[in-house]
Amino acid sequence: MKTFNTVVLNITVAILDFLYKGRDYQRFWVLEEIARAPYFAFLSVLHFRESMGLRGPDHLYLMREHFDQSVNETEHLEYMESKGGNAYWIDRFLARHLVLIYYWVNVVYYWLFPKLAYHLSYEVEIHAADTYAKYLEKNGSDEKICAILNDELNHASELLQAMEKNLCQYTKITKLESI
Repeated sequence: MKTFNTVVLNITVAILDFLYKGRDYQRFWVLEEIARAPYFAFLSVLHFRESMGLRGPDHLYLMREHFDQSVNETEHLEYMESKGGNAYWIDRFLARHLVLIYYWVNVVYYWLFPKLAYHLSYEVEIHAADTYAKYLEKNGSDEKICAILNDELNHASELLQAMEKNLCQYTKITKLESI
């Protein structure tokens, strides 16, 4: 399934590269609009699990992390809006429809395969960091873009930690079931 994540991401990136060639802030805005969806989806699933009495040992940690990540991505989105990233209706139309699909895919994915959902989001964050790094290479220093790049790398690291915590959660359940 990790290969599937990579293939889907590569196809999506190729399409966005084509559509947004030479339109950096519009591309960044679309990416940041989409980047929030997994964190909202993860929180939705965690809230639902909690409501159903299925809270795991790392539940609160994951909820805090995903909430903080969604707020941070929203701050990035607002910066891109201040640079005119959402100026054209076609960009808003595309991003909002992609978000709708991506959100629900992540809800199902996280419910069934949380580790793989984290892996997909990890790959997306690494791609975002790479995109910002290429922008900086091409356009020179930009303090805010550099800070956003570092945030993306931090999100990737947090997602790796969440994958490990999620694995620990299922390991504990397996051990309890085998007793």
